[in-house]
Amino acid sequence: MTSVTPLILCGGSGTRLWPLSRKSYPKQFSALNGQDSLFQQAATRLSGPGFDRPVVVTNSEFRFIVVEQLAAAGIDPGAVLIEPSGRNTAPAILAAGLQIAARDPQTLILVAPSDHVVPKADAFRAAVKAAAPAAMAGRIVTFGIRPDRAETGYGWLELSAPPRDDQTQPLRRFVEKPDAARAEAMLAAGTFLWNAGIFLFSAQTLLEGFATHAPDLIGPVADAVELAEPDLGFLRLAADPWAKARDISIDYAVMEKAANLDVLPFSAGWSDLGDWDAVWRETGTRDGSGNVTHGDAVSIGCTGSLLRAESEGQVVVGIGLHDMIAVAMPDAVLVAPRNRAQDVKQAVAVLKETKARQAEHFPRDHRPWGWFETLALSDRFQVKRIVVKPGAALSLQSHVHRAEHWIVVCGTARVTVGDRVSLVSENQSVFIPLGEKHRLENPGKLPMVLIEVQTGAYLGEDDIVRYEDVYARR
Repeated sequence: MTSVTPLILCGGSGTRLWPLSRKSYPKQFSALNGQDSLFQQAATRLSGPGFDRPVVVTNSEFRFIVVEQLAAAGIDPGAVLIEPSGRNTAPAILAAGLQIAARDPQTLILVAPSDHVVPKADAFRAAVKAAAPAAMAGRIVTFGIRPDRAETGYGWLELSAPPRDDQTQPLRRFVEKPDAARAEAMLAAGTFLWNAGIFLFSAQTLLEGFATHAPDLIGPVADAVELAEPDLGFLRLAADPWAKARDISIDYAVMEKAANLDVLPFSAGWSDLGDWDAVWRETGTRDGSGNVTHGDAVSIGCTGSLLRAESEGQVVVGIGLHDMIAVAMPDAVLVAPRNRAQDVKQAVAVLKETKARQAEHFPRDHRPWGWFETLALSDRFQVKRIVVKPGAALSLQSHVHRAEHWIVVCGTARVTVGDRVSLVSENQSVFIPLGEKHRLENPGKLPMVLIEVQTGAYLGEDDIVRYEDVYARR
């Protein structure tokens, strides 16, 4: 088989898995069904013999999380493209396709979301191998999942004949997410599959598809690629031309108009983990009453329920619950019937209207140097726990509105305050006056933890003036 270049899309927000998945740290970076994150599972599934290094398309906020998680999985990316703004999947796929085609237009590209679950990776790799001859012959191959229920949360694919595993068949048409009656009818018909949103094609076939069906996208996206700038190992697409590209999905821009579409049926297990009911359904380990628990969660007299405690030191107890979801985080708790799981996105919309921070922001803020979380917040003070990775450093910075007091509780910090550089060990502290230039570094081989106490009239994260930054953040 000709080697395949995986193109992993990694920019979604996954609001239906709120409160665990939020805009600042979406579901693909969480370990929902094992030790590895969904993104790591996707990258691992699309690696090994027959696969080249992956190309990842993400945004500026996630770029360091992407490379950190890939490194932890032992995968070296071929390229990480940074979108200046979200323009949906069509411009993202086209940008990567243009870059890949510049090397070899016959390269096969496998487009895959980063947040799906495929339990049998070997079976999926075999399906990709089976689809490769059609893709090499100029076809666009989409992977259809054999349905086991009348699902209304997925788009469907209609075939002209009953599906045959490991054999490509012409696609008759795409079907939008159906209502319950229509889903039941399609399930009974036996000629419909779920649309997984996974595609295999050559780079040349992709570009021909855009030239035929969405030619207006080629100019701005090609300019964004041509004017892209390297940025610490990433490729940052040019913002001005990128902004001129239409915000449109690959399905609407190309796939639903193309005449060269085939389907490869796949029946070895798949889920997009699109809501909490899917998490309950895809979790293999349940108790005798059909309950799924995670973390310090206790079920008493419950049936068919999902109980998750997402933080250390947090306990969730369910009593007499039937087909319910209970997900607890330090700053938000979700309780809902499992059959209303699709409505969680409505809760996010309501929270956004009220400007609640929990709508989009994760309680733990991830940075290239580590992470921090707020332990206490009031009008004129804030207390944070800050964890700095070995060898990492925060930017040289100052604040206009706040002073800070740092207490090291684990490890040793190298601290710059003005012109003075000192080592601060466990149980020692240092004061950062308002307006003073300062930097925090971890010179050790283990994570360094400190407690930061901020005092001042304004405590927002945008009160930072950067002078130097090893991560070239803007």
